[in-house]
Amino acid sequence: MKNWQSKVDYLFEIVFSDTNQKKLEKATLWLSIIGFIIHLLLIYAKKFHLFEIPFEAGLLINPISAIYTPFTIILIYEIYLLVLNLPRSFTTSVSKQFEIISLILIRRIFADIPKIDLTNEWHTTPANLQLIYDVLGILILFFLIHLFNKGRLKLHKKPTNTSIEKFVSSKKIVSLVLLFLLIGVSFTSVFSWSKALIYNTSSGDINAIFYNEFFSVLILADVFILLLSFQYTERYNQIIRNTGFIICTILIRLSFGVPGLTNVVLIISSVLFGLLILTIYNLSERALNDKIS
Repeated sequence: MKNWQSKVDYLFEIVFSDTNQKKLEKATLWLSIIGFIIHLLLIYAKKFHLFEIPFEAGLLINPISAIYTPFTIILIYEIYLLVLNLPRSFTTSVSKQFEIISLILIRRIFADIPKIDLTNEWHTTPANLQLIYDVLGILILFFLIHLFNKGRLKLHKKPTNTSIEKFVSSKKIVSLVLLFLLIGVSFTSVFSWSKALIYNTSSGDINAIFYNEFFSVLILADVFILLLSFQYTERYNQIIRNTGFIICTILIRLSFGVPGLTNVVLIISSVLFGLLILTIYNLSERALNDKIS
């Protein structure tokens, strides 16, 4: 039993080592800068008719859209951190999910700014309304995530024992499998999107590329971890908390399938639901500890 745990821990430490994390962090920084510059050059090259493309490119119209590229690269690094934190705590993993969806929302703002119309009846234009929804949504999300992280710090740290060590090792296996699955999904998503773009058959939201599949895979990973947790705990409070966090992921996944205000409402509902679940869990744990004392 200890043998498989040590092998899993060793492999996890290699893949998610501090050295690799620092290398990826540095690469993210440089790729963000390079991507931003290249995107700017493409925008101005298209503006001065230095090249023509056979398909519609909304991200090559306004220089502000160039911010979309570094945010995309930063999101990739955030996904890596999410997978890294998955074995540590369900709550930490969910917090990372909330941060990722908030960054996706911010990225969408930069992509949609060129579509803004400030002429007559500006407040009824769909693009303008979407920008208002997104800006207000970001403010609400930022505050709710702050409260969630504040509640996360109040969680009581439990002493390590053999059962918890086995559970953590099991979650590390899920993380390793999830990482390689996401690498495969990212390549297939980009290939499918590029093919649809070239043949002018793309009708989906560019902001949802990869993330539809990402959150679908993440839901399955969360459910698998929840099932594994049944071997090590039968406490009602923990089961409800972890199940509630899976519902948060499902709400985020559903948000990619709807546009406009409904999209933002679903995202906010996800974070708000997670915050309420965590708050109730902390209250019940505090009451239980007081009773034991």
